[in-house]
Amino acid sequence: MIDLPFEDLDVWVAHFREANLPVLRHTVQELEKMRANAENVNGRSLSATILRDPMMTLRVLAYIEANRGARQTTDITTIERAIMMIGIVPFFRDFNDLPQIEEQLRPHPQALLGILKVVNRARRSAQWARDWAIARHDLDVDEITLAALLHDIAEMLMWCFAPKLATQVRETQVARRHERSADIQTEIYGIPLYQLKMALAETWHLPQLLSQLMDNQNAENPRVRNVKLAVDLARHSANGWNDAALPDDFKGIRDLLRINQRTLVRRLGVDETTANALLAMGDPPAQDDAASRSSEAP
Repeated sequence: MIDLPFEDLDVWVAHFREANLPVLRHTVQELEKMRANAENVNGRSLSATILRDPMMTLRVLAYIEANRGARQTTDITTIERAIMMIGIVPFFRDFNDLPQIEEQLRPHPQALLGILKVVNRARRSAQWARDWAIARHDLDVDEITLAALLHDIAEMLMWCFAPKLATQVRETQVARRHERSADIQTEIYGIPLYQLKMALAETWHLPQLLSQLMDNQNAENPRVRNVKLAVDLARHSANGWNDAALPDDFKGIRDLLRINQRTLVRRLGVDETTANALLAMGDPPAQDDAASRSSEAP
């Protein structure tokens, strides 16, 4: 466990490059069930289990790049394609006896709670990003989904390997809510997590397309904006549906999908009470109805 920040980004990257990344206990249990019936397991069901766990997803992507053959000339940008490249039997052979997040963080219950919240947030952002990519008729919805799921992977790594520092960051963010998260991260970790994420994507040779989709600096690209807005909405809504940043998130989503607030709220799948509150964050009713007719016209 890392109790004090490393001196610079290179040391952080070197540490995580050699780390044995833990996965969720539920993932290990589900893979063991599949292993016992491996002859009846297909790539789709296996990839669905992997995609419930961002850390397991990262392990698979790092593995496929580390074992890349000379004949593989294109990047593998989805988990289902990765499973096809690895093969079911080799997968179960090479992904055995995986370390578990719950065991690693047993002495740090607050950190365990912290990473479980981030994992849940990542799942929600991936679900929303996928839904919006389908609405946009994106050419590869799975790539968008994967980028949203892995967007905050650096934060998850900190919860797993630097739980005391990660807890300090979280407490400071709550106490100094109006400060930029990147500034607080730099103060405590010595680096902003954005830099760590992009450096790790490079050192693990993650597909360039996924790195681009996870890079908010490319936000003028609609696919990147799709990912970023889903990640932002998941992060802000985790603070409650009255978070002050949500109106800006909603405006960005409406502009991206060219829909009105009512249609957007319906796509979020929230309960009726929350939906009624969120409708007030949209356009005035007259404009909203006009936008609805315009966006839904054949």
